[in-house]
Amino acid sequence: MTEFMTKDFLLDTEVAKKLYHDFAENLPIIDYHCHVSPKEIYEDLRFENITQLWLYGDHYKWRLMRSNGVSEDYITGKNTSDKDKFLKFAELLPKAIGNPMYHWCHFELKRYFGYEGVLNADTAEEVWNITCEKLKEEDMSVRGIIKKSNVAFIGTTDDPADTLEYHKKIAEDESFKTVVAPSFRPDKAFNLNAPFYPEYIKTLSEAAGFEIDGIDSLKEALYRRMKHFDAYGCKASDHGINYPVYEKMSKAEMNSAIQKATKGEKVTLRELEAVQTEMILFCSERYSELGWAMQIHYNCMRNPNTAMFNKLGPDTGFDCIGPCNGSVALAKLLDEMYSGGKMPKIILYSLDAGDNAFIDTLMGAFQREGYPGTVQHGSAWWFNDTKNGMREQMISLASLGLLGNFVGMLTDSRSFLSYTRHEYFRRILCQLIGQWVEAGEYPADMAALSKIVEDISFCNAKRFFSLEV
Repeated sequence: MTEFMTKDFLLDTEVAKKLYHDFAENLPIIDYHCHVSPKEIYEDLRFENITQLWLYGDHYKWRLMRSNGVSEDYITGKNTSDKDKFLKFAELLPKAIGNPMYHWCHFELKRYFGYEGVLNADTAEEVWNITCEKLKEEDMSVRGIIKKSNVAFIGTTDDPADTLEYHKKIAEDESFKTVVAPSFRPDKAFNLNAPFYPEYIKTLSEAAGFEIDGIDSLKEALYRRMKHFDAYGCKASDHGINYPVYEKMSKAEMNSAIQKATKGEKVTLRELEAVQTEMILFCSERYSELGWAMQIHYNCMRNPNTAMFNKLGPDTGFDCIGPCNGSVALAKLLDEMYSGGKMPKIILYSLDAGDNAFIDTLMGAFQREGYPGTVQHGSAWWFNDTKNGMREQMISLASLGLLGNFVGMLTDSRSFLSYTRHEYFRRILCQLIGQWVEAGEYPADMAALSKIVEDISFCNAKRFFSLEV
């Protein structure tokens, strides 16, 4: 029987052990897509206890607690102590066998708090005390955690109307070496039927310096904000869409739709999809000019539980995978981008793992001459960043494309402790490659193998995002 999470955790062949320990383990981290706060990085926030790090806003943990019948008072409640919330979570964790959360939690306890035991109801008090004491140490502030995690680059997720004041302040602070860059997330500008849309357009108009009253002014406003982001080192955009769309309308019809939406009036599905199509294509052209990568996340069903949405609002752990066959629309989008000669570097992520083979074959139809991996199949995302999910994504990519050009892992997280997910990914990568070599499916050529591992873990992302780190 293998011991729990030793130094060779998941590394079940000698090749895997060598690849991980000699080549992957100590490489810097490029976390090109996450949701951490630049304000908290600038202010070098300190945490009083592990609940503030683990349970404030962590939807993964909230979902597990709800699955165990835990009262919402211990999840999002304001009147329950941080310690009681942690104890409730520790009580259920042993049930999470097979869930990546079990591994993530113990990685974080080992790497940041030096705790080698197992978290459960019996050890929760001990872990609480150990972590509270450890968090008092100088290097356990936000910047300290980032530094000890060996993070070279952080790509935050930011609204076009954001001032980016904290990115500016971080960049001006020569004592902090990690590059923190904004990423352009324009979803709100295209969501014409959202209740917040009229107010949001006012905010975006103020940021752009003129009133948005139609499709051309919306384009100009976003382009002005892109240039603002570019001045602060932006390397990527991110589009979170429920499903890919491709619909065409006249400019007059799109102007009418935007004008209705800014008054709070509902637009038709066709109007909504036509504006979204036009804006995604417009943005892709501008990203190409700026040299940015374009990330497209899709097939998420938002807020299916209306009662809890009405009680807690969005982004509280009630989203789910939303399979939708947008394959034809996505292909048409890429075709128009490519045919116009303005296709940017693109990363595609579907929350439905059933799309793996589709993405891997679609991107092979739109690669750019002279640039390896112009179109990428993004790392297994959200509900798919499990051990099996990551393996399946890489096996599909290897089978139908070129795994060696893969840009690798991201955290997609709000937590400053989640950098251990890169370790988890690198171990799974080395395990998979080691198994192929062990089975005689690839030669034990360490020069070739080590390059593949180093590229996927770090070098490909550095090149793809044009980083100087």
